[in-house]
Formats: sequence, structure tokens, C-alpha cells
Amino acid sequence: VQLQASGGGLVQAGGSLRLSCAASGRTFVGLGWFRQAPGKEREFVTYINWSEGNTVYADSVKGRFTISRDNIKNTVYLQMNSLKPEDTAVYYCAADRGNYRYSVRALIRYGDWGQGTQVTVSS
Repeated sequence: VQLQASGGGLVQAGGSLRLSCAASGRTFVGLGWFRQAPGKEREFVTYINWSEGNTVYADSVKGRFTISRDNIKNTVYLQMNSLKPEDTAVYYCAADRGNYRYSVRALIRYGDWGQGTQVTVSS
């Protein structure tokens, strides 16, 4: 699966951004968003199952971020509201390989990754 992430930028605390992840190629079970801040490990943000639309969120973004999909455009969106400086990171989308031994929160669950898009939230 080829993934193209876009939509990052610089925003003040309390502001909003919408990220997009356009997918092409073979089919996939779902798409997840992860983020990585400087000096930190890549962490799970949210996930959406492609066929049923079920979603999972990290506690740190629950109630502020919303993941959605457009099945026709093969695109996943991440609407980020009430942004905080600690949301600053490079955001990556990734395709779920469907290895059900692992949680959707686990990196190993994913096989293809987008190039990442920078989100910077100023205080």
C-alpha cells in the first residue's frame, strides 16, 4: 500500500488542523495514525477499521481528535481540535496488515507507512 500523508503545519495552542492520508495499491484492513516527537518513541494516536468504520483512540487525544474515512477516495482524515503543544510531532499514517495477534495500538500490526507530516503547536 502506498500512503501519502498531508495537512500538517504550524498552529497555535487551541487551534485545529486536519491531516489526510491517501492510500493506493492493495486492500488493507484499516489505517492508523501514529506520531513521533523529537527524542521520543513513535506512539499510537488513532485507528479506523476500513470496512466497518470502528475507531480506537489513545487516551491523550480522546475527545479532541476524530478519525474518519472516505471509501470512495481511499482517504483517511484526522481532524485535530484543541491542539496542545504536546501534540507537536511528525504524524504518520500506516496500513494495518491484519495480524490479529497484536493490538491496533502496536507498531508491529502495520506494514506500510506514509512519509510523515509535521505538526507544530505553539504555546
